[in-house]
Amino acid sequence: MEEQRIAKTHKLVVNNRKTAMVTGVLDVLSFDLNEILLETEQGMLMVKGTDLHVNRLSVEKGEVDLSGSIDSIAYSAISQAGKPNETFLSKLFR
Repeated sequence: MEEQRIAKTHKLVVNNRKTAMVTGVLDVLSFDLNEILLETEQGMLMVKGTDLHVNRLSVEKGEVDLSGSIDSIAYSAISQAGKPNETFLSKLFR
């Protein structure tokens, strides 16, 4: 039997390009001072900037709070039926 996923709520709130609150986060794939890569209910989310920090992460609630100087935010669609040996980079650059 094929499993059906119901899209959960995803929200991104950016305040003055200095802080951001993201809900609907499934996983934090990578982060450093210049880039944060999140897997969300609506696809991959890449945040670029300078002096970026993950201030709060709640895996149970799927929430992440970010701070720093946010320069860009980009989404990339991912397939929910990903291949088991597929890396997050191959999902991101399909």
